[in-house]
Amino acid sequence: MAQTNPKIKDIKYYQRKFWKFFLYGIAGIFLYFLLASWGVFGKMPSFEQLENPDSNLATEIISFDGVTLGKFYNENRSAVKYSDLPKHLVDALVSTEDERFYEHSGIDAKRTFGAAAKLGKDGGASTITQQLAKLLFHGEGSKNFILRVIQKTKEWIIAVKLERQYTKDEIIALYLNQVDFVNGAVGIGSASKIYFGKQPKDLTIEESAVLVGMLKNPALYNPVKEKRKQLVLDRRNTVLGQMVRNKFLEPEAKERLSKKPIVLKFQPESHREGEATYFREYLRDYMKAWAKDNKKPNGDDYDIYSDGLKIYTTIDSKIQLYAEEAVKAHMKNMQEEFFIQQRGNKNAPFLKITDAETNRIMNQAMKNSERWRVLKELGKSDDEIKASFKVKTKMRVFTWDGEKDTIMKPIDSIRYYKHFLQAGLMSMEPQTGHVKAWVGGINYKYFQYDHVGQGARQVGSTFKPFVYATAIEQLGMSPCDQMIDGPFMMRRGKHHLTSNWEPRNSDGKYRGMVTLKKALANSINTISAKLIDKTGPEAVVEMTKKLGVTADIPAQPAIALGAVEITVQEMVGAYSAFANQGVYVKPQFILKIEDKNGSLVYEPKMESRDVLNRDIAFAVVKLMEGVTEEGSGQRLRYTGGGSGYNRMTGFPYGFENDIAGKTGTTQNQSDGWFIGMVPNLATGIWVGCEDRSARFRSITYGQGAAMALPVWGLFMKKCYADSELNISKEAFEEPEESVIKVDCGSSNYIKKKSRDSTAVTAPTDEFGLE
Repeated sequence: MAQTNPKIKDIKYYQRKFWKFFLYGIAGIFLYFLLASWGVFGKMPSFEQLENPDSNLATEIISFDGVTLGKFYNENRSAVKYSDLPKHLVDALVSTEDERFYEHSGIDAKRTFGAAAKLGKDGGASTITQQLAKLLFHGEGSKNFILRVIQKTKEWIIAVKLERQYTKDEIIALYLNQVDFVNGAVGIGSASKIYFGKQPKDLTIEESAVLVGMLKNPALYNPVKEKRKQLVLDRRNTVLGQMVRNKFLEPEAKERLSKKPIVLKFQPESHREGEATYFREYLRDYMKAWAKDNKKPNGDDYDIYSDGLKIYTTIDSKIQLYAEEAVKAHMKNMQEEFFIQQRGNKNAPFLKITDAETNRIMNQAMKNSERWRVLKELGKSDDEIKASFKVKTKMRVFTWDGEKDTIMKPIDSIRYYKHFLQAGLMSMEPQTGHVKAWVGGINYKYFQYDHVGQGARQVGSTFKPFVYATAIEQLGMSPCDQMIDGPFMMRRGKHHLTSNWEPRNSDGKYRGMVTLKKALANSINTISAKLIDKTGPEAVVEMTKKLGVTADIPAQPAIALGAVEITVQEMVGAYSAFANQGVYVKPQFILKIEDKNGSLVYEPKMESRDVLNRDIAFAVVKLMEGVTEEGSGQRLRYTGGGSGYNRMTGFPYGFENDIAGKTGTTQNQSDGWFIGMVPNLATGIWVGCEDRSARFRSITYGQGAAMALPVWGLFMKKCYADSELNISKEAFEEPEESVIKVDCGSSNYIKKKSRDSTAVTAPTDEFGLE
């Protein structure tokens, strides 16, 4: 009888077992990946999400000349196209992070198995595509081993899908736009700007190597940290070495670049610092309202912090810079004089107010402070909070020589800040309404109130051109018509007066018979009063409304002297109508808005209307030219001389071209104004303290010709020095066959200029009164 061989039977049994387990294993792995791709182990991104990943992009604010002024963001990230990346940056990235990037389809099998064999001791095996998948869809990995395996599986699947969805170049760009370089720099666009002050396309090889080197551990290889300079330098040189290894860099070049120090131009971006801060905050509020009224195509709301909008504005970065420089220079100069004049004032900076009024101002300032808000939220009583304001504490305060660390009582810091002169400046093109510069204050970090679009102040004599324009239109008058400057009284009952009104001139003098041009040039109050008496205050109010002023203006005769509160923004818009031949154009600060894909989502229409005929508008311009020819603005013409001009920052100005303008000073020198125009640029400036009772002691420095006009003079000198801006020096265009007489004979300025075209000097005994 034949016998079976048990040994042979056992081998076949185990062979079957092996293949059974092997095939089951393969099937299990296949099923595992299939289930993972279906989202059984956690949600997977859809096709639409892969095509349009949520990139949390910052909204960029772009100037008229293409400069990024700032951003609105949750994460400071801006999209950069692959075409804007320098080749050496891409080479450094691939050499360091994924050498076989252009060979694999999302997963580097060789690197993966190598890492698994060494249990990850030599680092991970994630490709650039896998890292992108991680950044886009699940962030940091879990510390739980099982969850981490699942996440890794999802990374592989998403990486393969991304490789099918995007080109290699697109993956590189997506990855560099996603990575966090710390210090508020998310994405290569922000990183290159913050660390090196340039666009990615302008990065050098060694700068690119620094940024790529950070990717291994951004916090560890942070180049800003002084203690890690050598670590960062070594890491940069390692990246350069990888570029040599992958034949993207010659060894000689690597040796030369390795010897270079790391030179940063670190400029952290902040909402409270940088260029056009006040404008950016005004724009933020505008965009919040805009987002409520303008929806996405799918009906969702726009998010200005994450949708990657591009807001193209009318602001010119150069003009904005010159405006900020002019404000800073003159305010620093005038502040020094202000502190000098407050010496010996026991209630500084307030003048001629009672203790009760002082306490009211200080108490209100305490309640408006951040300290009060925080302590109130902590449940402190009013008495406890007030007591805390009298306890000395460490703080950092603003000075014109930079921030200063000191120890001070919070109540004293409030009084200290009340000393500071504030300013508002807006500049626009009369023909287009395009706002070219917007300076809402002296330092946004410490003084957030916007004195251009937010704060309305009394305008003083800058209101008078509206009165004169009404008189020329309603009464058929001309700049050369004459009136008597003498005592004048308007009786009770007329024009809604409840008592007799007798306006006086600021210098207490009367000049007899004067032309309207001379009256406006010298800001003669009696003439303005007589004109509004003839036209009626209602007609003047109607005129200002047509010129875009929305402030509530009472129909009272006193408005002729400027007892009206209007913003800088509306005053400049109104004046611009005179320079634009009687056509009012509403100030506009947005050109267009695009979404993150570059599609147009909003383009505002210019709002304009005819207010005055060309003859009347030109007559008003000629009236205001008289201010700079023989009136309170004549110092713009001087080429030297005079006394007391050390506080006229930038003096002498020596302008010879036609300038139409008007100064303004309110009661007790609380507000100083100057609005000046050339044919293609109108600029208005207000200067004063936060509280009207904080002011200069006398009109010498407290008038608009001293507080505000020098800002205009210095600003325009800077603009004219930049030929690329094309700021006009031409005369204002005169209407053909004008029927209104505007040539009233030679002014003092014209007479002086004809005698000596190179020198028009200030009188040695004159500083000037408005």
